[in-house]
Amino acid sequence: MSSSQILDDLAKVAGGTISFVSSARQQIRQGVRTKIDDVANSMDLVPREDFERLEAMLQQSRLKQEELEKRLSALENDANTHKKTAKSK
Repeated sequence: MSSSQILDDLAKVAGGTISFVSSARQQIRQGVRTKIDDVANSMDLVPREDFERLEAMLQQSRLKQEELEKRLSALENDANTHKKTAKSK
């Protein structure tokens, strides 16, 4: 058997081993992800997308509330000013 044939056979074995390890890694990763998803579902956790959507809605609500509080404060100040003006007349 020539050394080039031995090297070719060795390369084939190494290539098969690399392919097997890569496939095994992918299967392990998928298995772990499935287990994590199962645990998350059993714990009734919220998906990240839903959380981010709700967080954005909350941020908009906070901004709207702050805006409304400023408007209410301005209206109260105007009402108090009108009351003081009416009393002084």
